[in-house]
Order: sequence, then C-alpha cells, then structure tokens
Amino acid sequence: MEIKDKIKQAALRSGRLPEDILLLAVTKTIDTDRIQEAVEAGLTSLGENKVQEILNKYETMGENVKWHLIGHLQTNKVKYIIDKVELIHSVESLKLAEEIEKRAAAKNIIMPILIEVNIAQEDSKFGLHPSEVENFIRNISTMQHICIKGLMTVAPFVENPEENRYYFRQLRELLVDINEKKIDNVHMDILSMGMTGDYEVAIEEGATIVRVGTGIFGKRLYPEKVNK
Repeated sequence: MEIKDKIKQAALRSGRLPEDILLLAVTKTIDTDRIQEAVEAGLTSLGENKVQEILNKYETMGENVKWHLIGHLQTNKVKYIIDKVELIHSVESLKLAEEIEKRAAAKNIIMPILIEVNIAQEDSKFGLHPSEVENFIRNISTMQHICIKGLMTVAPFVENPEENRYYFRQLRELLVDINEKKIDNVHMDILSMGMTGDYEVAIEEGATIVRVGTGIFGKRLYPEKVNK
C-alpha cells in the first residue's frame, strides 16, 4: 500500500521506527463491504467521527477490528460506546471527562483517552486552547477509570502540508512539556495528528497515530439532501 510506504519513509526520515506509527483508517460514510476490503489488506484500526456510525458497523465488522472515536463526542452518547472503542481521541471538557469516568466505572473498565487541543486556535474547531491543557489534565488525572494517553489535534486544512509543520511541532512540544511536569498518573506517549493531506509532515514531527480516510477509500460520497 502506497500510504504505508510513505509512512515508513517519513518515519525513517525522522529517525523513528515505522511500526511505532498507527495508520488509523477513517471510515466515515464508508460502507462495511469497502471497510472489510481494507481490513483484509491489514488495516484493523478504524476511526469514526460519530457514535451512530460505530454502532451501525460494530457487529458487522466483528471482533477483529479496533474502533477509535475521533469526532466530537456528546456526553449523552458516551454510554453507547464506552465498552466498544479502543480509544477516545476527542476529550476537551470536564463535563465529558466526568461522564466517561462515570460510564467506565459502571462497566468496571479503564478508558484510554486523548485530550483534544485546538492548536491553531481556529474558531471552527473543537479542542482546548494550548494554555488550558496542563490544568485540564491536572483536573482529570485523579479519575480512576480514565487513562490519559496523549494529545490530539485537527490541524487547519491547507494546500501545502508544510504550513502545518509548525502546529504539529507545537503539539509535540506541549506533550513533552506536560510529561516533564511529572503529574501523578500521567505519562503520555500518543500524538494523534495528521490526516490524508499532511500525515507525512505530522509523522516527521512526532505523530504516533495518523488518521487517513480519503487517502485510503477515495473521495467520500455523502447522501444527497432532499429538499422538502
């Protein structure tokens, strides 16, 4: 697969091992037959933006895949996916963290999460301001059924991926800085950043998970809206 080759080369350029980078296949709007083809090609980690999409595909795809919730998560939807996902990428409020803690406790599990950071401070994006991240982590680090594994960001959409190098580097530096604070129960090593257009640059700057959808499945086909 061309993408895996590019991931390998980007990893080697940055002095890293290709196997330390997870290619997360983003299956938004993709039907299960096409997802199955990707799984058979070796892509068993799947990312979805919406809870309902995971629920629609969960049983069909079976136990051989690992689901990641990568989109904005509403508190009232946590209960549906708390025991179905490998990692929640998009935690950015105390209310959401508390709900995840509550639902994980009820299932007697520990839920791995990433903190979503709006690293470019775009009004249209979810996520914490970089200056808020340390205090937020301190506030939730005592929760017994949450494990903070790292940081996630959705970088700006740009034509030239080099334009996002600065933001990816900032996120990596933020992760290193917080780890150096030695907060109890917090040692983060995951950076979820980079998508189809810029994942190579993200890897060069330290990404451990890249979220690729159109690069794998092609252009998404959204259902047409019917005017009533």
